Amino acid sequence: MASYYRPTELSHALAALAEQELTVIAGATDYFPAQVGGKSDHDILDLSAIEALIGIKPYGPYWRIGAMTTWRQLMDADLPRCFDGLKAAARQVGGQQIQNTATIAGNLCNASPAADGVPPLLSLDAQVELRDQSGTTLLPLADFIRGNRSTCLAQGQLLTSILVPQSLQQGRSAFLKLGARSYLVISIVMVAGLLMLDEEGRVTQANLSVGACSEVAQRLPALEAELTGQRPTHEVVRPEHFAHLSPLDDHRGTAVYRLDAAATLTRRLLRELSG
Repeated sequence: MASYYRPTELSHALAALAEQELTVIAGATDYFPAQVGGKSDHDILDLSAIEALIGIKPYGPYWRIGAMTTWRQLMDADLPRCFDGLKAAARQVGGQQIQNTATIAGNLCNASPAADGVPPLLSLDAQVELRDQSGTTLLPLADFIRGNRSTCLAQGQLLTSILVPQSLQQGRSAFLKLGARSYLVISIVMVAGLLMLDEEGRVTQANLSVGACSEVAQRLPALEAELTGQRPTHEVVRPEHFAHLSPLDDHRGTAVYRLDAAATLTRRLLRELSG
């Protein structure tokens, strides 16, 4: 018979995870649909009662987003302008029922190539905090997600928070998504970006990322480097800036279409950020 654990303390959750193999759920908005038509006999570790994992607050040089923070809580939080892109992505995560339940950390751990939260968090230079009974590890988000539905979480580890540098809080950020319709749809392509500008309006830092065009969302380092030191403009975007991406052909779009759409969305994103 399957077991169900719902601890109220993080230490108890880590102890249970160290003792046996458990399926970890947060909002469970991905877990339960996956069980339709099958027999669910997993031993469950439910993190939803651990209040220490909920909320967004300053944490040293970072903003700390607790692993159990929902998309709705993110949208309602009073945060600096650098979070505008992440909030825009939050509004695209399912409907209101999903936004009220699904967690930001769950979106990362699910590791879908089309996860809406990953590109804006990449553009925020986010790190993830991984905890087990032996201690805490900080890891760049870009290193945490390894591939389609694959992360570097080790046995006994939990993702407990996401850290965003406070040094970016004056950055302009945005998020754009292309789907078959406006809402409640899996991305064909999505782009996110953050620009830091000096007093003369020149770019001091450009963080741009593309999702659903590779197994893992990717930054655009060549374009970022080209933008740095000049006034932001969409006219610099060229196909070669996307050459390192590896989109697939599927029922939502061809690889060629995705690359073209990624360039178009990036131009629109830069027009928005430079406006």
